[in-house]
Amino acid sequence: MAFVTVSHWTSTEISEEMISTANEKFIPLIMGVGASGVQMVRTDELTLCVVTQYPDAEAAQTAQSKIAEIREQVAQDFPMTMVSAHAGAVTGSS
Repeated sequence: MAFVTVSHWTSTEISEEMISTANEKFIPLIMGVGASGVQMVRTDELTLCVVTQYPDAEAAQTAQSKIAEIREQVAQDFPMTMVSAHAGAVTGSS
């Protein structure tokens, strides 16, 4: 069963350069640890969430130590703070 994680972030700024860097650097890193898809969603002027899909819970669990390292790197490279993270099995999709 597919599995999804969602992390919520706040920032003091979100520039086009930051978005470009995230697309070029961090999304490939996340994909490289077993994700089957990643979306960054800007939810407000200074907030966003990252939705990451995995083929199953095992793949998500295996990736978590590397994901923690990636999140630390994001917080070092950008003026961003992770507010919360949630995860769970997909119970419906189309």
